[in-house]
Amino acid sequence: MENKKKTAWWATAQKHLMTATGYMIPFVVAGGVIYAVAVMLTGQAAAPTPKDGWIYQLSLVGSAGLALYIPALGGYFAFSLAGRPGIAPGFITAYLAVQIHTGFIGGILGGLIAGLTVQQLLKIKISSHYKVLGSIFLYPLVGTLIPSAIMLFIIGPVATFMNWMTTSLASMGGAARVPLGALIGGMLGVDMGGPINKVAATFCQTQVEKLPFLMGIMGPAVATPPIGMGIATLLFRKKFSAEERQTGLAAILMGCCGITEGAIPFATSDPVRVIPANTIGSIVAGMISAYFGVVSHAPWGGLITLPVVGGRIWYVVAVLVGSLVTAAIVGFWKKDWKEEVEELSEDDDFDLDVETF
Repeated sequence: MENKKKTAWWATAQKHLMTATGYMIPFVVAGGVIYAVAVMLTGQAAAPTPKDGWIYQLSLVGSAGLALYIPALGGYFAFSLAGRPGIAPGFITAYLAVQIHTGFIGGILGGLIAGLTVQQLLKIKISSHYKVLGSIFLYPLVGTLIPSAIMLFIIGPVATFMNWMTTSLASMGGAARVPLGALIGGMLGVDMGGPINKVAATFCQTQVEKLPFLMGIMGPAVATPPIGMGIATLLFRKKFSAEERQTGLAAILMGCCGITEGAIPFATSDPVRVIPANTIGSIVAGMISAYFGVVSHAPWGGLITLPVVGGRIWYVVAVLVGSLVTAAIVGFWKKDWKEEVEELSEDDDFDLDVETF
């Protein structure tokens, strides 16, 4: 029973967090893509400056989207927990998390605290004559003041740790980044768009402006599983069905677009062999990118981000080597595919259900 309760708690928390992430992604994508285009137009992998004129103005649009994703993350986390009354407290508390430099972790905590606070406030019985006062004053005011106070006076010290972590990561270089590249790569490849992947991806995406080398790790790592499986269907055709070979071509395209989920059809049919292969391939890709200092100014992965990548050659090398590792593991480990045909023996009869009227 205790194990079931723990599993249920985690499933519920995961559901709310995934809901919040789903609402947050458009802010990241819109802001990130526009910002990346602005960087691309400058002709160099660096942030635009006021002297770049309208390109700099365009980058401000992208920066606005990137500035709003943490408040959106917290706001919609609270919304998932407490419904519409939790939106404003969640947004405000997560915005404060940005102001005190606690990063996306602070935004998640802010949304969680705001949502739980409003949940408790909603349990207070209010006379039907004063329900309007509850929705106008009680939930937005009290629901904002309590989590905001917790954010400023209790969680605030987390900012010191976040600043230290950012500084430490920024100071890493060469071989020192390789273990981090392996960790992030493994997390991105192990469940192909699932919660572990999302944690690593969100961490990298939220640091795209301060630590672009993290996106340099993420970019090749997310592309490796689908491209690797697609290459495997080309090199080891006997290992796959005709349908899987067709899926392999689509997987390569999805990998080039940074969509790790392209490898899911193969993982569902043979998880024991495919998941380890995807994970190892992504680890290799992440390690190569980390070692050679690849940076990306787009909060996305795949080969479509090459225009805003610094160290493009090693970015491509990381994708190719990681994908070939994945393909080789699957190809040499996986058994030849055989079509299963059910044969009817002479003794087999067809049972007909006949209803008597």
